[in-house]
This record gives sequence, C-alpha cells and structure tokens, in this order.
Amino acid sequence: MTTLQEPATTLQEPIPVTQPAAVKLPADEIAAKANRAVRVAVVDDDDDFRRALCFHLSDQGIEPLACSGGRAALELLGGEPVDVILLDWRMPDMNGLEVLRELRQRGTTTPVIFLTGLADEVFEEAALAGGAVDFIDKSRRLSILVRRIELIAEGQRPLTDTSLPPPSQLRLGQLELRFDINRAFWRGAAVDLTLTEFRMISQLAMRPGEDVSYRELYDLVHGKDFIAGCGSDGYRTNVRTFIKRIRRKFREIDGTFDCIENYARFGYRWTTQ
Repeated sequence: MTTLQEPATTLQEPIPVTQPAAVKLPADEIAAKANRAVRVAVVDDDDDFRRALCFHLSDQGIEPLACSGGRAALELLGGEPVDVILLDWRMPDMNGLEVLRELRQRGTTTPVIFLTGLADEVFEEAALAGGAVDFIDKSRRLSILVRRIELIAEGQRPLTDTSLPPPSQLRLGQLELRFDINRAFWRGAAVDLTLTEFRMISQLAMRPGEDVSYRELYDLVHGKDFIAGCGSDGYRTNVRTFIKRIRRKFREIDGTFDCIENYARFGYRWTTQ
C-alpha cells in the first residue's frame, strides 16, 4: 500500500436516504455525472507531497486538480466544479480553516476533507465545527483516503433512479427540514448545522420515537462499518460530540429544546415537544 507522510487523527461522511437534488436533472445528465471520474481539488503548499498525492490519486482513477495554496484554491474553485476538496491546514497565505470559511461564505457547499499532519483534537473539532466532513492524518494509508473520498463523492451525486424522489421537506412539531437545501429550521429560525449534523437530525426526525443506534448515526459520517477511535466502539465518542454540538445549536435558538433523548449504551431518539 502507498503511504502518505506525517502524524494521526479521525474523520467524516454519506447519507443514502435523504440526499435529494434541488433541481431535477434529465436522465442523460444524471447518468453522465454518475459515471464520470471523481474530481478532487488537492490544496497543499508542499510541492513534493502535492505532486505525489495527485499522482497516486490519478493512479486510482480519481481526477486531481492541484492547488499550491489557499488563494490559488479559491481562484480555481470559483470556476472548476469538483466533488471533494482535500485541504491542508498549515499554509502560508491562508490556513485551511480560513479557506473553508471563505468557501462557505461564497456559498460553496463542496465537501471538504482536512488532510493534515496536525493530530491535536482541537484542530479536528474546529474543522468539523467549521463544516468539514472529515479530518484525516497524512500518515494514513492511501487506500483509506481513496475510500473516504469515494464514499463522500457518492453521497453528493444525484440518484440514477428518479421515479420516487425523496420529499423536499419534512415538518415535525417545531422542526422543519428542507432536504432540497440541506437546512433545518426550529420555530421558524434557521439552525446553523453542518451537512453531517443535518444528516444526523434527518435520520432521527424521519424515525420519531424510534431508537437510532450510535452505529447508524456514525455510518452517516464515515460510511458503513468504518472503525474509528479506540477499539471497536470508538465511534460512540465521535457521535456524542456531534449530538452535543447539535443540541447546543438548537438551544441557542430555544433554551427549552429537549427533543434529542439518549438511550443509554445504544443511541438516541427524537421526541416531539
């Protein structure tokens, strides 16, 4: 296996059940998008690492677009559509978090994976809170990175079967979910959720009163059966972190919010107020 270089951490990504397209595309256009190679922007100021990574991604059937830094990436991504952005954290002109914030301010919703040598959890937390879907250490095997890119890209692509499109919105008590724009509203106010957080809320709200396991919720982030953290149950800590942040965002709007209940050692459920 090819190995990328530097230290260690954890990641994020796709929901197969609530990913409707905002615009219904013609069948031939959908098929073309579904069949083309995954396009990935590689944003890293280390020339040697960037070239090597682009070479290995190409060898795996992924189309890389190289960017030597944050400003170069913003210029490129303004006119080049990509499926996933691989973003380094430490760069001289703009750091990765600044690039991510600028992309989101411009309305760019392309999934971002931080690929960095920074192993401290504070960086991972900041990246996920800023809207990144994953945080991967550069020392991880190339095969792991490629699989995560594929999982994330697959979650963003239009479904080839448009005969039964998912609902564009869901109302449940004070909650409104807009699947066409991946936004949640509580008592009419927009909740500032990341895409992953929106997917978790959707999974809970689509099954009100039903217990949803930690594993099911984590599969929305990393793909089915991905193992993370310490031991086979390490993903539970990751899910708890997400739910804690989601609750906080709802309570910033409504201090009485209490619709997400914990089922000890199993998962969470959504209850209407």
